[in-house]
Order: sequence, then structure tokens, then C-alpha cells
Amino acid sequence: MFSSRKKTPIDNWQGQAVPAGETSNVRLAVSESYSGISLRIPIQIQRAKEDGPVVFITAALHGDELNGTGAIRQLICDSEFELQKGSLILVPILNLLAFDRHSRYLPDRRDLNRCFPGSKTGSLAGRMANQIFEEIVTRSDFGIDLHTASVRRTNYPNVRADCSNPLARDLAFAFGSEFILNSPGPEGAFRREACKAGCSTIVMEGGEVWKVEPAIVHTAVRGIKNILVSLNMIDGDIETPETQFVVEQTKWIRADRGGFLQFHVQPGQIVQKDQPLASNTDLLGTEQSVLVAPFNGVILGMTTLPAISPGEPLCMVGRLPKGTGSDIKEARIETGGPEEQSLEERTLDDLSSNVMVVEKEADDLD
Repeated sequence: MFSSRKKTPIDNWQGQAVPAGETSNVRLAVSESYSGISLRIPIQIQRAKEDGPVVFITAALHGDELNGTGAIRQLICDSEFELQKGSLILVPILNLLAFDRHSRYLPDRRDLNRCFPGSKTGSLAGRMANQIFEEIVTRSDFGIDLHTASVRRTNYPNVRADCSNPLARDLAFAFGSEFILNSPGPEGAFRREACKAGCSTIVMEGGEVWKVEPAIVHTAVRGIKNILVSLNMIDGDIETPETQFVVEQTKWIRADRGGFLQFHVQPGQIVQKDQPLASNTDLLGTEQSVLVAPFNGVILGMTTLPAISPGEPLCMVGRLPKGTGSDIKEARIETGGPEEQSLEERTLDDLSSNVMVVEKEADDLD
């Protein structure tokens, strides 16, 4: 299943031997500080004795998105986790310069995730992107890049993949997310350029910045293990939800006026067309407008900031086929069984604590 293209060998990392059957900690120099000190990304490479696919797993490409870091650290610290075939490249913090500043962006104000595959003679961001691409992507058959929502937002876990790429589509479904957004990604994005280079890569989005959220980490770890099982790299069973949908269209609902929001939905909730999403009020509670769902769908992303100005995004709604909403709700309950919640239900509960949700009274809808 994995690519037959010529790759950079995994058994040697810039002169450091990485033997089969062993775990090696290496460092990748990506830049220098103002004092000329080399800045190196810590990386763990796990190699099985038997040959197989090479998979990279990266987090904190945006330096403030730490849920993926928590997931990768959990894999690194799991003494029972053992590869049977192939190799893993585990990168808890990809964008070290931004991470050290608690920032999404690099010191040169660029978004590293718009700069791939980079350039050896380009900007700070371009040079970092080139080094990461040449040392990580060129060694790998597949990639999993872990993200969260941007600042003051939260995302219900979803996978983003270019479904026109059969291997990326297979990865996305194997990961086990309820919702797969079909998109190649923007120009210069890590996953887009990796796919173009022959390394099929997907992105998981989940949770919010500056946090390590238990349900999001659990979702990420489950998804990573699902993919490794599907590639015959580890033993185990694939755990997926009862329903999985490819989302072909999303829309951000934006505020018409400034005001204070009263939310009527939570991340991950299934909504029907024209269902109230939030009421926009002035500071004394007088309703100014009600924002509604444009179609049947799922709330994939939300602002966590109740104060809003005109044009700011409130909710990202992913379109779902008509009549599927009840199937998803039932599947979430059935997957967990009669005595315990499913992971999807637990995630709904956890993310709902980030926003105060108030049911819209029927009389208010007239």
C-alpha cells in the first residue's frame, strides 16, 4: 500500500545511525537564535525490526496548538506501544520558534503552514519549511498532522483530506473521525505539498489553542493507532464510529452586528436548516438578531468569545445529506453501549463546557 517512490533513508539522520528494532531520539536543526545558537527540534524515531511504511506524526505546526503535542507525548510515554513493522517519526513540536513565543506565527510574522515546500535561500519561514520538508517528508510514505482551532475558537474533531487522492482518503477513513472534510488544503500548506510530493498526508483538527484536552487527545491517539493498525504496523483492532461522512461544503456564519452572543448550539451538534445558532443581543439583553443554520449540518467550529463585531465568524457548519442527522445521533449512543458514553459523546460534553448554551424558547422563534 505504501509509496514506491525513492525516499531519503530512515536508518541515518544527519550522520546519526537509527538502527532497526530501536527507538532513537534525534534533533533537527531548523534555524538559529539571534545569538547564533542552533535551534533544534526534538524528534523520536521508532523503528520495528521488520520493514514497512514510514509514517510521520507532527503537532504544533502552529506553535500554540498543543492538543496534538499531548497526543504524541502520550504515544512516546506508552511503554506498551510497540511497532511490528515500519517506522514512526514523532514530532511533538514542529514550530519551535512559535511554540517558545506561545504564538501561532513565527517571529517574522509568517504562517509556517503557508510556506511549504520552502526554499533554502528564502525567508526564515521558507528556510524552516524547506528543512522540515527535506528531512521529514522525503523519508515518509504517509503523514498525520495534528491541529486545533485558531485562537478564541474551538473545533469538534474532524479530519481534512484530499479525497481525490485514494491513499489520503483511505487514511482519513481509517483514522475513524465522524466527519471528513474533502479539501486539498490551501497553497503552501504542509499536507497539500506533502501529498504532491508523494507522501499522502491528512490533518486532524480538534479543540482549541494553549490546551491539552483529554477527549481531543484520546480521539487523536485512537485515530493514529487506527491508521497504524490499517497499515499492519501495530497489532490491534480498528475502532471507528458507526457513521462517517465526507463533508463537501462548509460555511462560516458571521455576525451582522456587534453585540453579546447567547449560544443555542455546541461544537459537534447536529442542526437542521433554519435552526437558531445564537442570538445577538446588546449588553442589556435586548435581542438584535438571531443567526440560523443555512442548511442541515454539523457544527464543526465555533467561536468561544461571546462578544462579537460585525463580520466576525460565529459557527462553521458542515453540510450533511438530508435525513442523516438522526442516524448520527443514534450511532453516538449505540457505539458507547448501554453503560458507557461513546468517545464522541464524551467529546461533545467536554467541548460544550467551553461555551454557555441556552435553549431557544419556541415562542422566541415566531
